[in-house]
Amino acid sequence: MPDKDEQLKQVIEQTIGFSRKGRMKVIRLIQKQQPAIGSSRIRRVYERYGFALTKKLKRRVKDNPKNPIAVPLARNIEWGMDFMSDALIDGRRIRTLNIVEQYNRECLGIRVAHSITAKSVIEFLEQRIEIHGKPISIRTDNGPEFTSKAFQLWLHNKKINWSKIEKGAPQQNAIVERFNRTYREDILDAYLFKNIKHAQEITNNWIEEYNTKRPHQSLNQLTPHEFAAA
Repeated sequence: MPDKDEQLKQVIEQTIGFSRKGRMKVIRLIQKQQPAIGSSRIRRVYERYGFALTKKLKRRVKDNPKNPIAVPLARNIEWGMDFMSDALIDGRRIRTLNIVEQYNRECLGIRVAHSITAKSVIEFLEQRIEIHGKPISIRTDNGPEFTSKAFQLWLHNKKINWSKIEKGAPQQNAIVERFNRTYREDILDAYLFKNIKHAQEITNNWIEEYNTKRPHQSLNQLTPHEFAAA
């Protein structure tokens, strides 16, 4: 019969899964499910069984970056968008197109494919707009898919503004950059993908958890959906 600490260890393992979560986030997630468990006990088990994250030195950020990002006060004022890359088990490269609602950090969708052209970007955005409505502007870097004539013409026809960040200034797309780091740690670095379908299925399941169960420090420890509802 496992003791109470062993039982709590199993609960923490189920809560964390393959993702990286800090101590305070784990405490809040567990107490959300089982309020009777004290934070000191969770902290003790978290540290005893090696769940603690390795501390990283903070990268120095330049003071007063040009055109710093302004957080919107409502939905569909601005979406953030960016690409990431990884590989399947057989070595073939894959790309992801990540779209985030800047207001409540909600992940609006991630497309996984071997290649994502400007046409694919437009098709995916059309799908997201049909579900979530049209944003006033979209923030991206200067990648060729975003500077292409096809994408720029689409923005013009849709009457959507393009918030282009400056070269070498990723902090101007800070919300998406932070989201990308979480997605990298929780999914891209945690799983081996057999094929595109496998990667997309794991990603879709993670998006659901990210939007509805994972508390965000920047949202007063609410999930994106809870923050939007509040």
